[in-house]
Amino acid sequence: MDAPEHVTIHAATGRLSLTWRDGQTQWIDNATLRERCPCSTCRRLAHLGEAPRIEPQLVIVDMQPMGYGVQIVFSDGHAQGIYPWRYLAGFA
Repeated sequence: MDAPEHVTIHAATGRLSLTWRDGQTQWIDNATLRERCPCSTCRRLAHLGEAPRIEPQLVIVDMQPMGYGVQIVFSDGHAQGIYPWRYLAGFA
């Protein structure tokens, strides 16, 4: 899947927006992104039926493009997850 045309962090709303090549804009809140982190540590927690503890004021502090997706750094220090574009597109 191709990368979106625009990826924007909206600090005021606590959401990430992705504008795809078909013109559709998708909004994903920071807590959902953190809860659904695809890193091995978070997948292991999910497999054990546990969930990461999410701070109420969680924000995205940095993003780094990785070609097939984006690495997101959160204010709680978590930075291991690389979110593939296809994975993000599947968020409802």
